[in-house]
Amino acid sequence: MEDADMASVLCDNCSQLLKGFPAHLTKVYREFKQKLRDVFSELPQCTCFRIAPEQSLLKRTSPKFPSLHLLYDNGTPLFNRESLQALTRLAAAENADLQMTAAMYYLHLSHQLKSPLPNAFMEPIMALLLSSDLDVQKTTSLSLVNLLIKNNVCKDLAIEMGMLVPLLELFQSGDGTAQCHSCACVVMLASSESNIDVMLVDGIIPLLVLAKSYDPQVQQNAAWALLHLTQSDLSTRILCQAGAIPVLVLLLQSSDSEVQFCSCTALCNIAAIQEHHPVMLSIGSQYLLKSLLTLMSSSVQKNSAQACRCLHTLLKNVLIQEQLVELDCVLPLKALLKTSTPAWTEPAITLLSALSAHPPNNDVLVSEGLLNDIDQLLHRHTSSSVIITHSCKIITNLCGTSVGQQAVMEGLCLSGLLCALLSSALGDETLLQVTSSLNHLMSLGSFKSRLSATLTSEQISRLVTLSGKNNSQLSYNCAAIISKLEMTEGMVQLLRPHYITMSDYLLVFLQKKDVKFQQLVITTIFNLKKDGDFSCLLVNSELNVQLWKVYAQTEETRRLLEMIQPLSPSSVNP
Repeated sequence: MEDADMASVLCDNCSQLLKGFPAHLTKVYREFKQKLRDVFSELPQCTCFRIAPEQSLLKRTSPKFPSLHLLYDNGTPLFNRESLQALTRLAAAENADLQMTAAMYYLHLSHQLKSPLPNAFMEPIMALLLSSDLDVQKTTSLSLVNLLIKNNVCKDLAIEMGMLVPLLELFQSGDGTAQCHSCACVVMLASSESNIDVMLVDGIIPLLVLAKSYDPQVQQNAAWALLHLTQSDLSTRILCQAGAIPVLVLLLQSSDSEVQFCSCTALCNIAAIQEHHPVMLSIGSQYLLKSLLTLMSSSVQKNSAQACRCLHTLLKNVLIQEQLVELDCVLPLKALLKTSTPAWTEPAITLLSALSAHPPNNDVLVSEGLLNDIDQLLHRHTSSSVIITHSCKIITNLCGTSVGQQAVMEGLCLSGLLCALLSSALGDETLLQVTSSLNHLMSLGSFKSRLSATLTSEQISRLVTLSGKNNSQLSYNCAAIISKLEMTEGMVQLLRPHYITMSDYLLVFLQKKDVKFQQLVITTIFNLKKDGDFSCLLVNSELNVQLWKVYAQTEETRRLLEMIQPLSPSSVNP
């Protein structure tokens, strides 16, 4: 039926109201509901809605068309047969204004609905998505976005009804808003594992095309959609098979910071699956690494931090580590260490920690002055477990060479570690890293004297307290540090107040079956006996009794071993 034929059924007043109704879309939302009530309260007062001539679009088998105001009457249930019939007829109308009436109802409903939408009410949505009017499609797709976000519609049913087809067609509409809504719908429908194959096979190519758009908003929407499709291994594999990696790498060069963030995060998710690394690294001449390094220098800190995370994920490949150092990655990473926000510093220190674990990189890291920045971090971020942990790892790794040891000696790393030792904000796992690093330094001859001369009474107390903790490795580390201290007159004065407490934890260690704890006790006692006060305390103590028990057991073990005369290790393993 022609639009003119339908229009002739209505009076001028009603026609004007319906034609002007789409203009209300531009109003602010607080006026929206009131305008709807005004329109639908006025329309039923006209006689043209109470007559049913044969050519009327609203004439059906039902003797009377339900009053439209019932759809917005707060006293009427939203989901009844009359409402469904009205929506179905409006959605099927050839007049775009009538279709928009239904579309606006669904938009209102999508904001207010707090329960699942009955399946029967999905049919009008499908009809509206197939409308030839773009405004109707945009309004309806936005309604669908809202309903999907709140899980108010069945995703499987939406796919079975064929909603994917009009949504994918909206990709090609050229309208940024329509593309945004359709992208969002596709992403959320793809989150259903039963639909993901169908969704991606038909939807990924249009998304990749949109990602190359020159329109920043369209590109942003497509990048956002691609990011969300990398949330599962299955969808990630399908994306990569469809050629998403080169597109995402190109998006790193976008002038839009949000597009950069989305593409970088998507690549980070893809890099988590190592089988994708060859494709990621085969693009151009180290193009991905160079792009990520450029992004790492971005003024947008969340982008630079995300670039660090992506590079760290790629570091499972040793070749990548060497290439990064060759590409001068240390300078931008050091710049990130100077930020005051731990959330931006942590990804950079984590990446540097991974690089320092590869010995060929260490000379470069030392020559770039990395240890000076670590000094500052240890003093500035005393409550960040991530920063403290990786700073300790870097110090330990870089001390593997004489150049690195010299750099640690000349810097403030030692005082930084002792500062972290006193932090009450750190948990046992972080303190384990701190004490492991200190114990490692104590095993290096050049640090023993310096640490012994540096320790304060507060730090000694902390080491003694931690030596008595239930965490075996942490207590071992702290006791090991104490066992290596030089018994100078000043150190003896610091240790004497703790002799009884130390005897208690040494007794516990001696009763352990682990030989390394027993050996640590012997080493500690040998060192502490240089002070006559400790020797006096040891006489007739329970610790001394237990020590003789261990001695007797050891002698018995030695005697038994002499009986069997075990072979030398060299003869067993020639």
